[in-house]
Amino acid sequence: MFVFRESFSGRKDNPFKHEEFPDKTGHPVSLGEAARLKERTLNFWRKWISKCHYTGRWREIVHRSALALKLLIFEPTGAILAAPTCSLPEYVGGTRNWDYRFMWIRDSSFTLYALLKLGFTEEARAFMDFIIDRCNELEGDFGKLQIMYSIHGHANLDEIVLDHWEGYKGSSPVRIGNGAFHQLQLDIYGELMDTIYLADKYSRPVSYEIWIMLRKLVDWVCDNWNQKDEGIWEVRGGRQHFTYSKVLLWVAIDRGIRLAEKRSLPADIHRWRTIRDEICEFIHSRCWNSKRNCFMQVMRNAEDDHNPSTLDASVLIMPLMLFSSPVDPKILSTIEQICKPVREGGLMSNSLVYRYDVNQTDDGVSGEEGTFSICTFWLAEAMARAGSFEHKYLEQARWTFEQMIGYANHVGLFSEEIGLTGEALGNFPQAFSHLSLISAAIAINRGYDRRNHHD
Repeated sequence: MFVFRESFSGRKDNPFKHEEFPDKTGHPVSLGEAARLKERTLNFWRKWISKCHYTGRWREIVHRSALALKLLIFEPTGAILAAPTCSLPEYVGGTRNWDYRFMWIRDSSFTLYALLKLGFTEEARAFMDFIIDRCNELEGDFGKLQIMYSIHGHANLDEIVLDHWEGYKGSSPVRIGNGAFHQLQLDIYGELMDTIYLADKYSRPVSYEIWIMLRKLVDWVCDNWNQKDEGIWEVRGGRQHFTYSKVLLWVAIDRGIRLAEKRSLPADIHRWRTIRDEICEFIHSRCWNSKRNCFMQVMRNAEDDHNPSTLDASVLIMPLMLFSSPVDPKILSTIEQICKPVREGGLMSNSLVYRYDVNQTDDGVSGEEGTFSICTFWLAEAMARAGSFEHKYLEQARWTFEQMIGYANHVGLFSEEIGLTGEALGNFPQAFSHLSLISAAIAINRGYDRRNHHD
């Protein structure tokens, strides 16, 4: 059982300090007091955003996204909300209406990745304390690590349908709670280990006690990587061998190896490398479809390419997580397939990207949905990384990115999805959308800086 109270930030107290509101009576404050509170609020946010290291292109929208992510953090525990709303529909009148007012390990890890890249470190320390507390509750069985928790760390998030509510523009059912909390989603270990690796690099090096916990976590991944799961999209149609999950399991082991070697920490490196390489071979041999010339959503069911598996934009994560070269022919051909219109078997609609074709995938939920904002930004970043070697992709990345940021609302916020007529769909604002915007902007900006330097 791993029980230790060491804070990742090196402090036993909460890293955030709360100030009491000056008047708890409910009486209106004076004009002078209101002006003082306004100025104090503005000074707080100006001071916070001034820590941002990013000075490249699209700085204003990057700053707005960073502010949105900061606002999704619950300071008392360090937990990060996926979104502050529930049951806003992914398709008006449809049934894909979910409660996102919880802390997903995946979403939070990606959020911290974006913030760390911009120079914000305190948020990572607070979140790692939250995760350490959850791991202490597991008594060493990391298979019990949930994909999501309440912002207070509670594990039970039972999903309830509010039948007496009509829903947004008649979009029912209205759900509170989220039944996905009991799902097995193996990718969370990769996102978590990647964030810890970055936190070790940019924030604070891991201690020996924390490493012991991480070593056990990587060992668990090595023992369980070949399980089926529900995947990143939380399908309710049964577990499968999702390509995205396998890639992130590779990431979990890879980052464990990097940490151990960087800090000279004790680990069974030989076994970890063997399993990591086995996962890599599995992905290239079983998740690649030579008929369609692209990576697919799930592994092939037989030793042929006649598999009904659909295309899935989540495979764009491969070059982003350094699983593969950004100009690997398999990656470039996968990008080309995704960029085809939906009617031609691709996932593109008016420069925006669907996560997959709901008419070809049994995800256990009926109804349509919009294009996924994170998938469009993932595409832009994947092309930007390829653009460091082939300039045509950099131009495509910029076009895709600038088309996408045009769908922000008047204060620079993004929903989870975009509809066919440009309307915001899904919960709002969505951490996924803003963190992927930041990552894509950094990649594209870096690509242009490198090209200008060489020119």
